Amino acid sequence: MRQRQAKFAIGDSVEHKIYGFRGVVFDVDPEFDNTEEWWQSIPADVRPSKDQPFYHLFAVQSDNSNPYIAYVSEQNLIAANPEDPIDHPGIGEYFAGQQGNGQYIPNNSVVN
Repeated sequence: MRQRQAKFAIGDSVEHKIYGFRGVVFDVDPEFDNTEEWWQSIPADVRPSKDQPFYHLFAVQSDNSNPYIAYVSEQNLIAANPEDPIDHPGIGEYFAGQQGNGQYIPNNSVVN
């Protein structure tokens, strides 16, 4: 498999192209790194290729409800409006706040 450079970075706000949920990237896998069972559970007609970056997200529905952790392929993500805050309880554990451009700033405990 060939690896691609990740389009999004830790602290970026993203949105799922199809399902509309939003999230903050807290980890990046350069290629698929989940179980085969998880990958096979995705319907074949929409199953993403494994040779692309996958992102771990602190995710919420478009109305900021139902926080959860998501694992999403790069092909299914677009940049979210950084001015729309994402209200997820995990964000405070990993990020110290936001910069003026909306980028979430990792805590020292995450960087070290």
